[in-house]
Amino acid sequence: MIHMVICNQNQIIMKTNQTISEFSLRKSALIAGIGILLMAVLAPIANFAILDTLILHGDAQGTYINIIKSESQFRMAIFFFMLVAILDILVAWALYMFLKPINSNLSLLAAWFRIIYATLLVAVLLYLVNILQLISGAGTTVSPESEQLQSQVLHLLEQFNRGWDLSMIVFGFHLLIIGYLIFRAGYMKRILGILLILASIGYLIDGFGQILSPEYHGTIALYTFIGELVLIFWLLIKGGKVES
Repeated sequence: MIHMVICNQNQIIMKTNQTISEFSLRKSALIAGIGILLMAVLAPIANFAILDTLILHGDAQGTYINIIKSESQFRMAIFFFMLVAILDILVAWALYMFLKPINSNLSLLAAWFRIIYATLLVAVLLYLVNILQLISGAGTTVSPESEQLQSQVLHLLEQFNRGWDLSMIVFGFHLLIIGYLIFRAGYMKRILGILLILASIGYLIDGFGQILSPEYHGTIALYTFIGELVLIFWLLIKGGKVES
């Protein structure tokens, strides 16, 4: 009789643990998917829809005037980038929880790479914050005295872009590990892991290319990022239904 009671208790504990595990996997997949989706919207708006429209490469005066005239948009870009950095940390945790059953050590390493990337993003955002301090109270009137200020603003923007580009090396290593873990996972498609590995290679080639050669201006990552998009929809559609 006692043996039967102990067996029933063990079965209940096992079923409870399995339910908790499955719930954790579903929850972490949804959190990661939603977080990456939000970043996929916020980052392009901040970078392409705002910053790129203000920067006139080689034209310090035009860039300076554009930023002053669109200071509110410039501030919004910084705000969006900060949200992206915060979401990166949240996604790092969610992906760690989701992929931990495959390999806890590698999953943790991948999470740390993404957290380091988020930290670097916040660090290079200081360049944009410095620009706000430089243009504080400045008018749109161009004078010989403001030429140095204009050149400094353009230089800070270039430093931001260069620093962010180099931080993508760290992000590339994060994706490389994530892709490998997904490739090994029994509950995920191997093609997704391969696509993420290809995406990571694109970031790594672009990042290291800029370090090794001043003439390198490649944008391979623009053609290999498809794996990141597939990951979003997989996490939202399939990841939420995954079983332990």
